[in-house]
Amino acid sequence: MEVKEKASEKRGKGVLKRISGPVVTATGLDAHMYDVVKVGDEELMGEVIKIQGENIIIQVYEDTSGIKPGEPVENTGLSLAVELGPGLLTSIYDGIQRPLEVLVDKMGNFIERGVSAPGLSHEKKWEFKPLVKPGDMVAPGEIIGEVQETNIVHKVMVPPNMKGGKIKSITSGSYTVDETVCLLEDGTEITMLQRWPVRVPRPVTEKMNPDIPLITGQRILDGLFPIAKGGTAAIPGPFGSGKTVTQQQLAKWSDAEIVVYIGCGERGNEMTEVLTEFPELEDPKTGKPLMERTVLIANTSNMPVAAREASVYTGITIAEYFRDMGYDVSLMADSTSRWAEAMREISSRLEEMPGEEGYPAYLAARLSEFYERAGLVETLSNKKGSVSVIGAVSPPGGDFSEPVTQNTLRIVKVFWALDAKLSQRRHFPAINWLNSYSLYLDTLHDWYDREVSPEWNPLRSWAMEVLQKEAELQEIVQLVGSDALPDEEQITIEVARMIREIFLQQNAYDAVDTFCPMSKQYDMMKAIKTYADLSRAAQAAGATPQQVISVKTKNELPQIKFIKDYEPVLAKIMKDMEAEFNTLRAA
Repeated sequence: MEVKEKASEKRGKGVLKRISGPVVTATGLDAHMYDVVKVGDEELMGEVIKIQGENIIIQVYEDTSGIKPGEPVENTGLSLAVELGPGLLTSIYDGIQRPLEVLVDKMGNFIERGVSAPGLSHEKKWEFKPLVKPGDMVAPGEIIGEVQETNIVHKVMVPPNMKGGKIKSITSGSYTVDETVCLLEDGTEITMLQRWPVRVPRPVTEKMNPDIPLITGQRILDGLFPIAKGGTAAIPGPFGSGKTVTQQQLAKWSDAEIVVYIGCGERGNEMTEVLTEFPELEDPKTGKPLMERTVLIANTSNMPVAAREASVYTGITIAEYFRDMGYDVSLMADSTSRWAEAMREISSRLEEMPGEEGYPAYLAARLSEFYERAGLVETLSNKKGSVSVIGAVSPPGGDFSEPVTQNTLRIVKVFWALDAKLSQRRHFPAINWLNSYSLYLDTLHDWYDREVSPEWNPLRSWAMEVLQKEAELQEIVQLVGSDALPDEEQITIEVARMIREIFLQQNAYDAVDTFCPMSKQYDMMKAIKTYADLSRAAQAAGATPQQVISVKTKNELPQIKFIKDYEPVLAKIMKDMEAEFNTLRAA
């Protein structure tokens, strides 16, 4: 069903007056803000972004080299919209939802200008199974049927902008996305295809307080700085600190049912790695390819900047569509800095007054609009769905005081601060535990008590205290050495080292350690806490720090990370540790 944004009868044709990179000016064109237009003889796709009297300012989503003043400009009368329906999953799109596989078949590995392709296949037939019957009343957003798409059931909904009514006929069978699957008594036809303008959030009944964590299998994230389903997080970090690997880990392992990955302005080699690796990855839940529940949007740094600016809106609209079906969706935007740079370039060509570091004055507003589309919601069909947004930020030189990072931090509730020094020391994920934070800890407290253990929250607080204490002691250690510390503090340093090396360090490329369930995280943290408690007891009984630190069994704890069925091994280590400490106390 097309969005009711019909072209004005008097669309008309204009002519190009001025060209400045991706920003062109046309005159003699009847247009509204955000109308999609065809620019030049090659009919390049563009969007109206400013109207100044007779001058219509357009951002073009393709390379504008070679076009000249006097060429025609035609208004389509439609907003930039995406096609939503069966066939989205497993797809790889560019920033304006052109399927890259289709473009490759049309023209090879280099995308030519003026070539368009629909976001969904309009020839493929899907097996439609109705969930309602003739005579039923249906409302906007209500689910009327389903299609088995990969291992995900695709819910067919009444478009949110349609009035609804009583069903006259609905039948099962094989249909293309354009064919009518349901007819209402007022004559309204419903197909499996929806078109939705990307800059308009899809409506919901209610936005709720996120109270369930998005489990990622990454210990430092789940254990210390969790994000809730429907939450927002930022991963800022300098070049080479592991932003992309961390986001790929989240895409692979988070317990969201649908993954939307936006490669927004990233280097071509990084995006190539994603495009070649994702189809090979196995979904740990089903054993099938991870791509079966993934939508990829690839917009590399050498693609036109205007399409980069549109890519995040395309991605979040697709994510909202699956949320409306009642799914938990995880959206990765890598990276929002490149998106902001695209905004800055377009803004400068529009000759707008620049803000801080040349970014447009509306940078904060645009970032807010994007992140605010995340959330745990009650959908129009009375289901619970969520979109969790995780945005990578690439501050120049790792400077977190630059505008994109600072404006992002005002909006998001989780901050995973990547640290170049940690990555240089080969500590991965290189997330700095002193600078990072999560504002979801209070709302998730009850879930951890109920689903993990009533001991988990105190354990987490204890680990953070030890790590903060270690940071304070490190200044003294660097000046006079650890031997000059009081006995008790020497043990604190050792326990903090164990938390860092056993719990926080994680190998993304190890078959077992790449994903760590919450039960294992709890057992690992409890084992370290048990060593700390036994150490204090031994020290109180007269043991020296050197004796406590030289306990051999603690050196066996790191192997737990790489063992799948670790419980019997851990139980033996803890039993041997208890015996070793008993011997130490008796000596």
